[in-house]
Amino acid sequence: MTAEDTGRTVPGSEAEALALDAADPGQRELFDVPPADGGDYPEVAYFAGNSLGLRPKATRTELLADLDAWATLGVEGHLEAERPWLPYHELLTAPAARLVGALPSETVVMNSLTVNLHLLMVSFYRPTAERYRIVIEDSAFPSDSYAVRSQARFHGLDPDDAIVRLRPRDGEDCLRTEDVVDKLGPDVALVLLGGVNYLTGELMDIPAITAAGHAAGAVVGWDLAHAAGNVPLRLHDWDVDFAAWCSYKYLNSGPGALAGAYVHERHHGGDLPRFEGWWSTEPATRFEMAPESRPPRSADAWQVSNPPIFAMSPVRTSLELFDRIGIDVLRERSQRLTAYLEGLLAGITPTRPLNVITPSEPARRGAQLSIRVGGGLRAGELCKTLHFEYGVIADAREPDVVRLAPVPLYSLHHDCWRAARALAAAVPETD
Repeated sequence: MTAEDTGRTVPGSEAEALALDAADPGQRELFDVPPADGGDYPEVAYFAGNSLGLRPKATRTELLADLDAWATLGVEGHLEAERPWLPYHELLTAPAARLVGALPSETVVMNSLTVNLHLLMVSFYRPTAERYRIVIEDSAFPSDSYAVRSQARFHGLDPDDAIVRLRPRDGEDCLRTEDVVDKLGPDVALVLLGGVNYLTGELMDIPAITAAGHAAGAVVGWDLAHAAGNVPLRLHDWDVDFAAWCSYKYLNSGPGALAGAYVHERHHGGDLPRFEGWWSTEPATRFEMAPESRPPRSADAWQVSNPPIFAMSPVRTSLELFDRIGIDVLRERSQRLTAYLEGLLAGITPTRPLNVITPSEPARRGAQLSIRVGGGLRAGELCKTLHFEYGVIADAREPDVVRLAPVPLYSLHHDCWRAARALAAAVPETD
């Protein structure tokens, strides 16, 4: 494809992108990148890591080793496997805690994201006649909306009254921190927001909003599905009450992978209501088979069932990568990549019905740029064109948002150049 094919020259050049990658290569060699179905290159330019991360190459080897322990040891694998199954979940606790800025006692890997949110809201959403509202963003991921509405109904409340949905100001796409704070009145029982908004890519001011929620007398929890593995987090220092996150996006642990949960240590060992099960009791007394649980003074008390070992294996492999590389290092590369992509898009969007709705300030976004498309284009159709004609995989949120996630672990500057080049070719210039 030539510059004439695109209607105008894409800012920068392929040579420049390749030179940047030579100096700043990331860890792409550690991942399996799908082959391209279209375009001029053998591999796709993959920008859907905010939906499903790529597979680390080590995942297959590590998972097969855990499977082989089952074949060779049977039930004895609970204690005699190289990575014994009985305490297996403990292998994930410390690295998960480091990733989200928590104490190991505050962190547990279990279940899926929405299940964890429900288990945590059993403890932390305790509505009264005077204080019963839940504050979420209007553009929250749908499962969060479903979860909080069902919690309100469970407590006998009208969800249309109990749920406060925060909308950006007219003409804006993202929430301002002050507008969130202004809605935290004496009737708010729970604030539950996305740390990074899935649609716009906006990174919320987690410490400021948490402090404001506490000052208003509310409990503050966070859905970190798009934040964990994307941006540095300091949950303990920020005094967050609880949080939950999935591990199949930026944490690259596979479709439907196990999620994480966090409970601040001040809530351990108290009288909060909580659902319990086989794994909610102290490990040392678990096999006494007593009729009453003896919950530990840690986030482990929120566990219900014994963990699925073969689902934990890919999470462990991923967390080892983050431990080895470091989230602060990845954040620096993320900001470089995202800024580079932003600069490329700035060269093509003024003449096309494309508008970047993600905040331009690096501190207010993660590894994502969301583009609103106009001119009668639909996001899904545009993403199909990008994929099958140009080998660029982006994520569509209908009707009109295309999300591009330059993930610092495996994305390249050359991928960014390919994405801008493909958009320039696929979206006609306006008259």
